Amino acid sequence: MTSIKKHAVVPHPDWLKARAELLAKEKAFTRQMDELSAARRDLPWEKVDEPYAFDGPDGRSTLAELFGPRSQLIVYHFMFAPGWDEGCPHCSFWADNFDGIAVHLAHRDAAFVAISRAPVAELAAFQRRMGWRFRWLSSGDTSFNYDLGVSFHQAQIDSAAALYNYKAQEIDTTDREGISVFYKDARGDVFHTYSCYARGIEPVNGAYHFLDLLPKGRDEGEDGPGWLRHHDRYED
Repeated sequence: MTSIKKHAVVPHPDWLKARAELLAKEKAFTRQMDELSAARRDLPWEKVDEPYAFDGPDGRSTLAELFGPRSQLIVYHFMFAPGWDEGCPHCSFWADNFDGIAVHLAHRDAAFVAISRAPVAELAAFQRRMGWRFRWLSSGDTSFNYDLGVSFHQAQIDSAAALYNYKAQEIDTTDREGISVFYKDARGDVFHTYSCYARGIEPVNGAYHFLDLLPKGRDEGEDGPGWLRHHDRYED
């Protein structure tokens, strides 16, 4: 971890001046984020005609049924493939941040679920271990993960040209992380409106944003988030 050895220390008036200068940059960045969010909402949609169905603790649900009474649906693509002993530590870090948020999203006409390829019994066991409450379903016998660009067949991995995050690249695992958004109209038709991957999912991780406020920042070094553990596996 980084050790802060030297840093400018100034009188309060000088600190206020420097902070006000940074505030101007922060406000400009906030306006840019608002513009980007508006552009995201203006993206064209694509109709979902595939009859996807998912296994959950309460049985089978279609994609349209995942909305419940809401017209909007957020899906977190959680890295947990069949045969894995446990879910991805990084996705688990995200889950620690979004667990409990569904009740708030519901009041803005949005449903939230996590979806993985592992069997529902394995998802449920890991969820109990981690103490999470969000709805988690298995897409194991559908093409959903592959169609949304978060799972890869062995031939794609071997080709070193799997399509992930909108470009062909080397992938060394069968599953990656992502977020997808859907809309259901009054007739019940479902549309895919947005997906993001890799660092594109960072905005929903509140812990990272807290770390960004600290003197050491994320303090991750060259290995990125190699420090991460499941929250029940930290040594202290």
